[in-house]
Amino acid sequence: MLTGKRILLVVSGSVAAYKALEFTRLLRKEGAAVTAILTAGGARFVTREALAGITGERVHDDLWAAEAEIGHIRLARAADLVVVAPASADILARMAAGLTSDLATTVLLATRASVLVAPAMNPAMWEHPATRASMATLTARGVRVAGPGIGAMAEPESGPGRLVEPAELLEAVRAALTSAGGPLA
Repeated sequence: MLTGKRILLVVSGSVAAYKALEFTRLLRKEGAAVTAILTAGGARFVTREALAGITGERVHDDLWAAEAEIGHIRLARAADLVVVAPASADILARMAAGLTSDLATTVLLATRASVLVAPAMNPAMWEHPATRASMATLTARGVRVAGPGIGAMAEPESGPGRLVEPAELLEAVRAALTSAGGPLA
């Protein structure tokens, strides 16, 4: 059970973002409080209303909103674990470079909580040297990784890059909250 645990979920741009809704439902069923940040890319695939309905909380998406002036620090500090699912190649690269161009990346740079990423992208993007370098940098910094899975993609391709299933991601969250270190494979 995750009763009393505070999860900050960052939903980035990937067709696999629809799985974030089921993942959120599973977290809530386990007793976790879930706050969501929806990136502009993520909003192309799921709505803030859907996420708000499942989390029971306001969805955050704007670094420059009046309540976000110090809100990014509040969001960064309030979580027991930050989960980026799906984690697109774009957000992984921005995390690795320390770029803070939106609310999600600003919170990720400011958090002291453990971070778990669940990559989701086309196999060519996953296997690209730039993505591999981003992942190497992130794991060296202690960011945990769940996946990616291997299988059919949204486009007519197959290979590594699939977002892990919500139940697998839930197990990775449990492990991240109970273990003392090291990335999850």
